[in-house]
Amino acid sequence: MANTSSAKKATRKIARRTAINKMRDTRMRGSLRAVEEAITAGDSKKAREALSRAEPEIMRAAQKGVIHKNSASRKVSRLEARVRKLGS
Repeated sequence: MANTSSAKKATRKIARRTAINKMRDTRMRGSLRAVEEAITAGDSKKAREALSRAEPEIMRAAQKGVIHKNSASRKVSRLEARVRKLGS
């Protein structure tokens, strides 16, 4: 347990940031799931719409430090390729 007042405050801040980051991560994963479901269903239009909503969520998560920037770019790139393949 934290002894000093600054350590206690740091513990409170960490708990708040963790809750916020979990929320961002959950939101990102939900948007990814929507794209995956549309791709699995074979619905090209729905997949494109879901991807257009998912991309900002993924990049925002990277900007806020929830996931790495390169990881976010990789996810978006791979999803775009799969959606593009679905359309043709």
